[in-house]
Amino acid sequence: MRVILITGKGGVGKTTVAAATAIRAADLGHRTLVTSTDPAHSLADAFQVDLGDEPTSIITNLDAQQIDSQQRLEESWGDVRDHLTEVFDWSGLKGIEAEELTVFPGLDEVFSLASVRDHVRSERYDVIVVDCAPTAETLRLLSLPEVMSWYMEKMFPLSRRVAKAVRPVISKVSTMPIADDKVFESVANFYERLDGIKEILSDPDTTSARLVMNPEKMVISEARRTFTYLGLFGYSVDSAVVNRVLPDAVTDPYFKRWQEIQEEHLEAVADGFAGVDVRTLRLFDEEMVGPDRLRLVGEELYGDLDPTERLSEGAAFRVEDDEENVVLVMAVPFADRDDVDVMRHGDELFVTVGPYRRSLILPDSLKRRQVVRAQLEEGELRVTFGLVK
Repeated sequence: MRVILITGKGGVGKTTVAAATAIRAADLGHRTLVTSTDPAHSLADAFQVDLGDEPTSIITNLDAQQIDSQQRLEESWGDVRDHLTEVFDWSGLKGIEAEELTVFPGLDEVFSLASVRDHVRSERYDVIVVDCAPTAETLRLLSLPEVMSWYMEKMFPLSRRVAKAVRPVISKVSTMPIADDKVFESVANFYERLDGIKEILSDPDTTSARLVMNPEKMVISEARRTFTYLGLFGYSVDSAVVNRVLPDAVTDPYFKRWQEIQEEHLEAVADGFAGVDVRTLRLFDEEMVGPDRLRLVGEELYGDLDPTERLSEGAAFRVEDDEENVVLVMAVPFADRDDVDVMRHGDELFVTVGPYRRSLILPDSLKRRQVVRAQLEEGELRVTFGLVK
């Protein structure tokens, strides 16, 4: 089973790459599903067919799906939303403002993750290609299972006990709604839907992320930041796709300077994504929609390669021995020294890169050691653990 996450800044052509990857995989005989976690679905436009919440057959071996996230949200979040609505009503906030505040940004996208997990467990498909939301939303979406796991293990039991204890007291002195067991069960069911997603997405043998970008400075910078944060959260990036490159056949003098600029950007991508498979797609002279044109895109993008294979190797982190010390090494490409912070608390190591933080549960071999130093060297964070003396 393979899961391929296609992501990138909005408008770079990630849906086209996702659809073309899926068609190429299907043509090679893999039972393939391409699904979208982007609220602004465009897979239907790419294939020029109507798509809904259930997988629809596109060609032999290929199904496509645009998940109805609102329906999934209602099924899994309805009781919690109703309770929050009661709280807002009690506080005096009513109407559309209260309704909007009961659903957190990006929450509807979460249920796409649960669908990916369900498809993996069903073993109906050999490969699942995920057309992800733009990069910032993808990072939030992919990190949610880890955040929810921390909350459910440490805060959820306490919150439930406190609610039970204070409900009789509060009810005598205030009309403020207090969450009942039905609400807590809904939260627990919500978490259960996320269970196992992190394990699937962070396994490099199962899941690879592929970054799509255009040969433009701002877009490449966004892709580099995404590469850093995906590595921080333990997701493997096996390929970078540079889309809409002016082909050599374009000889009009008007485009000469653009070609020179793009060549400089391509060199920057090759240097910046060293160790990662880098591919290019030319700027086509027509819209590449429909199975036939998408098949052409897939053939040009992958050539003789099977797109379901890992296109390059890489691990989120590794542990090395250094005489008496042990070093945890994590890839944080493009991170600046001032953006990185490391803190140890109990059995957890907190690593912060820019605005993102990740909590790592230390393996047994490191729990008995203390952090001696942390160094950033050539795109790798090296955290040294020494024995307590």
